[in-house]
Amino acid sequence: MPHIEQNVIYGMYSGLALLMDIHHPDEPNGIGVVHASGSGWAAPLSLDATPLKESAHVGLEASPLVDAGYTIFTVNHRATPRFKYPAAVEDMQRAVRFVRYHAGDYDIDPERIGAIGGSSAGHLVCMLGTLDGRGDPNDESPINQLSADVQCVVARAAPTSFLEGFPPPPFLDIRLNPDTHPGAPEYRIAKEASPLSHVSADCPPFLLMHGEEDDLVPIAQSEKLAEALEEAGVAVELVRIPGAAHGPDFPGAKIPPDIGGRASAWFDKHLRGAG
Repeated sequence: MPHIEQNVIYGMYSGLALLMDIHHPDEPNGIGVVHASGSGWAAPLSLDATPLKESAHVGLEASPLVDAGYTIFTVNHRATPRFKYPAAVEDMQRAVRFVRYHAGDYDIDPERIGAIGGSSAGHLVCMLGTLDGRGDPNDESPINQLSADVQCVVARAAPTSFLEGFPPPPFLDIRLNPDTHPGAPEYRIAKEASPLSHVSADCPPFLLMHGEEDDLVPIAQSEKLAEALEEAGVAVELVRIPGAAHGPDFPGAKIPPDIGGRASAWFDKHLRGAG
């Protein structure tokens, strides 16, 4: 049976251990996928709270990929109310770098790493796919010297722009008004934190899934990212879910999608078929 390597430390922050669980499949296919659970970029303050890496999202989004042979790295990241942007983004990049550095230990290809997440975690994996993840060759950590780029992304109901259509959430720690000047720090932060602002021809293939009746993260957020990626010449597919509202299982969907099957097929095509 697949087994889980729990509480692997992928980094430290002032004495706080950043943890991930590694889900090892029975028959690994040599490909690793970094997973994050949607939480509104937040985590409870309770000492007994369930870690993000053990969220129910793992069963919906990650477990089917383990069954398909993918090695899954599901992460805890720093979150509100204690930590604000860019902590969660930095943690996701650190997680990718850690996985890449230890690729030989986990029998995966360091040049074929995917990422999957939904809602706030969808935003985070979209950032992994759009940001320039180059490492710092002068960093004291050999892990941080490596690239945080991923080679394929699957995102569900992801916020992609905080400049329009989706108000800046608490994790950005800013207020943005319609008349905020583009030169203002608040505008700069909102733009910097928006995956849509970083789209280029260097982005990896993207599979986007979004409910058409999502009133928390409007489907226009995925539509605009898909349009920008297509214009940049990047492989992208937007799966529209009729009747579906916001949620990991697409509540209200007329025909609930096979999230794991869709994601697995996308990774099979763009990661297992790569190289």
